[in-house]
Amino acid sequence: MNVKVVCPSCGKVNKIPKKEAYAKANCGECKESMLDRKPIDVSKEELLHILVNSEIPVMVDFWAPWCGPCLQMTDAYEEASRELSLKVQFLKVNTEENPALGALYGIESIPTLKVFKDNKEIATRSGSLSKEILTSWAKDFI
Repeated sequence: MNVKVVCPSCGKVNKIPKKEAYAKANCGECKESMLDRKPIDVSKEELLHILVNSEIPVMVDFWAPWCGPCLQMTDAYEEASRELSLKVQFLKVNTEENPALGALYGIESIPTLKVFKDNKEIATRSGSLSKEILTSWAKDFI
């Protein structure tokens, strides 16, 4: 069984075999590795492209550079993203640069995390989370 995953480097949609673990996975277009990836900072267009084309869960961190709890969670979010590469796509939306996205998704406090599957919002959590909690929560949607 294959799943569609959007390349974090070039945005190309790739079909990859669904596996428990991946030793190697390169984009068919740009040839960059899709494993061990940091979360992607996205614009509105990039977010919508990924939500429409991804068949794996997509977790979005709505944050701002002045937000202490947001900055506190940065390392944990990056570690969870690396651990769950190709199982969950981790994105970041800077609400200062993209206020329309914050409004579109009803963001009232930051950090707020939203999980999407099949282009539908399926879960939301607010507040800074540890890597263990992030990883455990993300695994609930795989």
